[in-house]
Amino acid sequence: MLAGIAEAFQTGLTMQLPLKYLLHRLIDYAGLFPPAGLEMAAAVNNYAAYYGGEHAWMLGRFIVPVSRLAEFRQAAVDLLPDGGWEGDEYWRLSALAGTDLAADLESIAAFNQHYASLPYPYAGGLAKIDTLEIKAEQPAEIKRLMKLIPAQLTPYFEIPLTGNPAELIRAIADAGARAKVRTGGVTAAAFPSAHDLARFIAACASEDVPFKATAGLHHPLRSVQRLNYEPASATALMFGFLNLFLAAGFAQFGLEPELLVEVLEERAPEAFVFDGGGVRWRGHDLVLAHLRNTRTLFALSFGSCSFTEPVEDLQKLGLL
Repeated sequence: MLAGIAEAFQTGLTMQLPLKYLLHRLIDYAGLFPPAGLEMAAAVNNYAAYYGGEHAWMLGRFIVPVSRLAEFRQAAVDLLPDGGWEGDEYWRLSALAGTDLAADLESIAAFNQHYASLPYPYAGGLAKIDTLEIKAEQPAEIKRLMKLIPAQLTPYFEIPLTGNPAELIRAIADAGARAKVRTGGVTAAAFPSAHDLARFIAACASEDVPFKATAGLHHPLRSVQRLNYEPASATALMFGFLNLFLAAGFAQFGLEPELLVEVLEERAPEAFVFDGGGVRWRGHDLVLAHLRNTRTLFALSFGSCSFTEPVEDLQKLGLL
């Protein structure tokens, strides 16, 4: 990954290095999911365009339900890169598990074996599922499911934020897994409070549990936005992805939960000051090494059904 960051630095040299660390492979593309809800062919074509585009260095995994892997293979057959398993010349996928994990794991193994067995020069291109996302509500459930998950898959457990998640996060830590938090949705009620989200981040930092986020993070800063793409869409107060990932960085290096809430609720662009050495928020600093540590080991990515909205909003703010 560090080599990829170095390559990313060769483009957009006027951008401050802290932003490069912060944004590198940040966005997992979830175009199949609401509010975009694209057909498989459209989502796969979009991902191919982003993968080969100017901002490819910001692009993470393609998110796909296990139940739709056959659709993916058909839609992607002429689009996948065929540069080999060395380096990054294949698509990384994250698979969403359903209610039958054992069956889903068989499907994932068959999918990966299909691409691994392709003869050189990899006719049809290459893809690999290396992460699994699964919901869990009880510590015992996490322990049970981990017994089924093979070592070559990295599991993310999506846990509820109602109540204190500390016990669930401790179970994830004991399992050597990762956490997933839902930060929004297509209704206002789907968005957690800043207090609950800050408590989740602080608990992950305390237990040294890496995490990803999903939903409601199309925009860089805390703001009121439309819930879908209809002209008459209702609106809701949404979290910004800059707020979230900077809050994670501050949490990892000791900022108290009360101030994490304020970071998550920050709406003023000028409050986050990027320079060559790091980023400052109201007298609190994250240096480059801290940002690199946060993004590579702690706050890993967020799922978004749009890749263009985050990019365009960063451009409007003058950050890209």
